[in-house]
Amino acid sequence: MQPSEVTEVLNRPASQELLARDLTRLAYIAKDGTPRCVPIGFTWNGSEIVMCTAKNAAKVPALRHDPAVALTIDTEVHPPKILLIRGRAELETVEGIPDEYLTMSGTYSMTPEQRTAWEAEVRSLYDGMVRIAVVPTWAKLIDFETTLPSAVEELIRRREERRRH
Repeated sequence: MQPSEVTEVLNRPASQELLARDLTRLAYIAKDGTPRCVPIGFTWNGSEIVMCTAKNAAKVPALRHDPAVALTIDTEVHPPKILLIRGRAELETVEGIPDEYLTMSGTYSMTPEQRTAWEAEVRSLYDGMVRIAVVPTWAKLIDFETTLPSAVEELIRRREERRRH
């Protein structure tokens, strides 16, 4: 997929809505060679999806070994909106708490007092984090209005061919 095609998918209004959400599902290959898929907070900065994790998280050595990832951002309503993204994870160990981590947690409903207590807890727990950045190299939006899963598109095409014959 060409970068301009990825940009076109990511710039669609439904994609922008999904990129404004706060949770993605990160799929990667663990060090033992088996697949993993974990929910993780994220933020979109316009060019990369940024996630942050503990320096001792199991995903860190796995992503350093094999940085290929897939992400799913979706809704919980019917019909769902689904944004599928592929790319390579770039990891950076950061001292303290990355600004993105505090930003990505900003959509949760917290009173100002709860927010202050949460930030104090985070700062006391982590002496640093690993910032995971993924530049999308492939993207597909499935909104069940203008786009469908590839397999469903194929079934519709076959059905139309059968009806013509």
